Amino acid sequence: MKGADGQRTRLLSRLAATAPSAFRHNSGLPRPLPETASHGIAAAVLVPVMDRPGGLTILLTRRAETLRDHAGQISFPGGRLEPGDSGPVAAALRESMEEIGLPGRHVRVLGRLDRCMTGTGFSIVPVVGLVRPLFRPQPDPAEVAEVFEVPLAHLARSASYRRRPRVAGGKTWHMHEIRYRHHHIWGATASILLTLARILEET
Repeated sequence: MKGADGQRTRLLSRLAATAPSAFRHNSGLPRPLPETASHGIAAAVLVPVMDRPGGLTILLTRRAETLRDHAGQISFPGGRLEPGDSGPVAAALRESMEEIGLPGRHVRVLGRLDRCMTGTGFSIVPVVGLVRPLFRPQPDPAEVAEVFEVPLAHLARSASYRRRPRVAGGKTWHMHEIRYRHHHIWGATASILLTLARILEET
């Protein structure tokens, strides 16, 4: 437990070093969209850092196969901005409540990563938040097929990521990918995690 506590303390201090302003861009990743970007479908996701007794983890979901967009893919809780949302943070927290039953009062927002664009036309703002230790997900089965967590220490090594070709929308894309057990995390989700990994390595 001592080792886990030490890891937790180090990673939390690194995350705290970036709060509360937006995280900086890493030159090794695709060029970010400006904060005022108007093209694409405006969306936001929450990158939930789970404060578990054994160490920090990142919560991820596997989307339901019946969804219209990104069915069956590994993703963060999130979705499109709606007219009632005051901005990306509000949208990310609302979607997290709808998808996995995470109340916004249980999340301490640490900052935002660079906006990224998906091949399906979504302009996504990732919001990083620290979640209270006792939270237990209550997924909406209409949207979420599975909820799982990955140790942040596993995701925080940029050397763990690989670029691999994938066919999507009739085109071949070279996307970042990282594996954890039987899960293949790729596309925008992997790119967001890689951005976070490089920030943690630099701080």
